[in-house]
Amino acid sequence: MPEQPRTPLALAALATIARPGLDVVATQPPREPGADFDVVGIVDAEDRRWIVRSPRHAAAGAAMEGEVALLGELADAVDRGLLPFDVPRPAGFAPLPEGGRAMLYRELVGHPLDPTRLTPDAPLLRSLARSIAALHELSGAVVRTAGLPDYDAEGYRQRRLAEVDETARTGHLPTRLLRRWEHALEDVSLWRFATTPVHGDLAGEHVVVDGDQVVGLVDWSDACVADPADDLAWLLAQTSPAAADAVMEHYRSARGGAVDSDFHAFDARATLAGELAVARWLMHGVRIRSDEVIEDAIDMLRELDEAVSGAPPIGRVEPVVEQVPPRFPPTEQADDLDERDAGRESDLPPSFEPRGETPEIDDDDDDAITSERRSAPSPDEDDATAELPIKD
Repeated sequence: MPEQPRTPLALAALATIARPGLDVVATQPPREPGADFDVVGIVDAEDRRWIVRSPRHAAAGAAMEGEVALLGELADAVDRGLLPFDVPRPAGFAPLPEGGRAMLYRELVGHPLDPTRLTPDAPLLRSLARSIAALHELSGAVVRTAGLPDYDAEGYRQRRLAEVDETARTGHLPTRLLRRWEHALEDVSLWRFATTPVHGDLAGEHVVVDGDQVVGLVDWSDACVADPADDLAWLLAQTSPAAADAVMEHYRSARGGAVDSDFHAFDARATLAGELAVARWLMHGVRIRSDEVIEDAIDMLRELDEAVSGAPPIGRVEPVVEQVPPRFPPTEQADDLDERDAGRESDLPPSFEPRGETPEIDDDDDDAITSERRSAPSPDEDDATAELPIKD
């Protein structure tokens, strides 16, 4: 993959290869820049707007191939009325000198979502919640057909544990955050849910809006079958508590109750997903060997560690067991125990012989006891309900 980002002119040239005959007259800043792709907007002679995306590294190239396969499935769901928003529809590809390919698609009409517009009574908030719910109602086969990851609840918990362990091995994860995340991941009561198709990287820049409606979702390279709480984590973190409650109310209503019966668990996993995004950013920097990304992630981890220093744990709060004071002062309690021990033998039934004293048995008594034992009926070993002999 290229050592330096591709320039807008280089990306425009790739567009003409992806779609022969395309007459590019202008370029424009990308609407969804990111760390994994070089992206530019172009305008053709017919005033149509296009987006060119070119992967910056091999991992991004592999992710885009899975995304391309998924986009075909999602476009079919849009055309069948299963999704209330559109998705990018690839219009051509251009091979890259280092391997892989760049993708060209028509730009979705609209602009990125501004989270500050998401007030509790905003129609846009309702549209967004219902759009996410519609995605989560799709069959997992949509994602599986594209060859993207498919997790069940326990498998996804194990994946999260592996992410935390991997981050801890870098030496940059504060101990308090490590314990906080491990507490949430070891609380199995949080991890009983039905997995669904998820976008995997929802944020304002990946949501296209027109007026008060969500008209598109873009950048599907992290899509998989996983925890639906992941797609709501950013909303719960970036909106007011009242708006977050409204989001969840509209979301649960749109899904017809097909959400965790324990909303506390859903909310806890969404909180965890939002915090783990910083860990994933660190590991992304490690994988692409970007000192800039690594340093940024380390700073973010420190800030997060300070921010949660006084916060309650994610998940169940361990009960605090208070020490019960003794019923007696220490000396009185010891004396009382001595007195009870001294009188314990007199409290025993007459037939009980203390272990420390073995009664003397003469030969005649021994023969009588042995004879009596031999003559006693034995319980039927094959009959669990047989009565045992009881000596009066």
